[in-house]
Amino acid sequence: MPDRPGTDATLDLSMRVASVAAPVRRQVAKVLRGAITSGRFAPGQRLVEKDLCELLGVSRPSVREALRELESEGLIEIIPNKGPLVKRLTAADAASVYQVRAALEALAARLFVDCASDAQVAQLADAVETLAGAYATLEVERILAAKQVFYDVLIEGTGNNVLRSMLRSLNDRITLLRRVTLSSPERARESIREIRDLLAAIQRRDADAAFEVSLHHIHEAAKVALKGL
Repeated sequence: MPDRPGTDATLDLSMRVASVAAPVRRQVAKVLRGAITSGRFAPGQRLVEKDLCELLGVSRPSVREALRELESEGLIEIIPNKGPLVKRLTAADAASVYQVRAALEALAARLFVDCASDAQVAQLADAVETLAGAYATLEVERILAAKQVFYDVLIEGTGNNVLRSMLRSLNDRITLLRRVTLSSPERARESIREIRDLLAAIQRRDADAAFEVSLHHIHEAAKVALKGL
């Protein structure tokens, strides 16, 4: 596993940060976050500030600020005498994430039943069909993108901004764990069945059933992820 993220003789420009109105630190954090959740920077990989500055085309203070932000999100850890490393999620880390995720997403399912309009329910059904198509391909990136759309619609329908914020703070670690569960074709088939069950409960406007189906879905995903770590 390489220690340095940018060692090619030809500089890779695909991660260059554009000069736009948003603070550079925010742009750098977004790019690095994507590199970690996509697997471009592997768990345990050293993130050398000098290399990151060259790779992203930004100053060292901007990189340091972004790294501190990612540390607070649990995506990297800073080790004395080594510097920042992409954090390896342990089984204990994963279990904690799934405990919180289960509680929040089950609540989201209940709130969606109570608060979402008929149009939002229809939008969620469309998202489920798109997700089913993505699962059929077994292409991880396509599934992840479709899952994000599904959950965006679900959370939007709750009308709860605090819940949205809390789930957003977990999103990157959830994405890393989804990559583990998506390595199992059997789990992929089970997952879409569970999501269809959730949609059916929502379409019936059965808040209790939606809550329980969502809990079951996350608990089953947790079992696969914990075995894979």
